[in-house]
Amino acid sequence: MSDFAEEIKKLKSDLDQAKNKRYKYEARMEELKKQRQKLLDKLDECGVNPEELDDEIEKLETKLQGLITEAKELLPQDILDE
Repeated sequence: MSDFAEEIKKLKSDLDQAKNKRYKYEARMEELKKQRQKLLDKLDECGVNPEELDDEIEKLETKLQGLITEAKELLPQDILDE
């Protein structure tokens, strides 16, 4: 009879553990949803459509590279080489 009691006790413990994990994961899910919404709001604020984000990043990287190149060209290399 005690074997049944031990098994029931173990099952109850496992159930409690599963419930705790479920609550933890639900809380994490809500946190991630809030973070996602904040990111979407920020993108909207910047006028960027999430589907076009990769294109926008590429465009900004190209622009940044152009500005770096321009800045290098404006630096007087002859003075820097001395």
